[in-house]
Amino acid sequence: MDCRMDGCAIGSNGSGSKSCGPLSDYRIPDYILKPDSERVIVDNAPSCPVVVFINSRSGGQLGSGLIKSYREVLNEAQVFDLSEESPDKVLHRLYANFQRLKSNGDLLAIQIEKSLRLIVAGGDGTASWLLGVVSDLKLTHSPPVATVPLGTGNNLPFSFGWGKKNPATDQEAVKSFLGLVKEAREMSIDSWHIIMRMRVPQEGPCDPIAPLELPHSLHAFHRVTGSDELNVEGYHTFRGGFWNYFSMGMDAQVSYGFHSERKKNPEKFKNQLSNQGTYAKLGLKQGCSHFQEHFATCKGEDHEKTWWQMGRA
Repeated sequence: MDCRMDGCAIGSNGSGSKSCGPLSDYRIPDYILKPDSERVIVDNAPSCPVVVFINSRSGGQLGSGLIKSYREVLNEAQVFDLSEESPDKVLHRLYANFQRLKSNGDLLAIQIEKSLRLIVAGGDGTASWLLGVVSDLKLTHSPPVATVPLGTGNNLPFSFGWGKKNPATDQEAVKSFLGLVKEAREMSIDSWHIIMRMRVPQEGPCDPIAPLELPHSLHAFHRVTGSDELNVEGYHTFRGGFWNYFSMGMDAQVSYGFHSERKKNPEKFKNQLSNQGTYAKLGLKQGCSHFQEHFATCKGEDHEKTWWQMGRA
């Protein structure tokens, strides 16, 4: 596992409201976002162009209202619902178009790429997903990312001054947040990269049956291809990353249980406080179940040796 300073977040200068100024400061012309759109002449480049990614299922289902307000305030084409389009496709398309336009001498594209800022609204897993995509682009200057606290815990937004409480979704709240993004300062963020290898079994497949839909926190973790330099013969190699914390075992099972329950019964997840209660209930259930079974299995084993072996790189 290694740590690299290749991520860039935006830290809020304060929790108060900010005047966003003219909305033209944030809007990006269609032809920058859509390669097949007709080029238009713009008098002045936006001073704080933004691309917005929103998890419509986060924040007690507040995401859909936030999408509506952002699309009314900005160019609709620069606001994306993560349940409909993944950020890697959006950003690869956008930066490929930047390169095409810059090669044709488009000064507006050069200015927008240089000053672009990203906004992601969702939980910590959603924010980590976007940060992972930005990291994988390996850009000379990565666009800084502002995190809207739209999840249950919101530890990552809290760490950078954006607070923990789910935001209002009306247009005035959106304009105020845009003002904060415009005035916010760029900050470096530690990017932790994980490599995990599992020995290929002699009999039977190693790959688990993938669920139909994974939580956003797992989109930044994937199996490497056979041609990847990280691949080792005789092993299945997986790589991923995290930007705030990393969970495995029981903790990860609780997170996946919450994701599955919310997917099946979205109407029950409309309040941040009750969502936190659901996390606590799932944690207690997972922690107490099969306790006696685990205790009996572990009894009499040399745990110091076991943990020593697990701790070796």
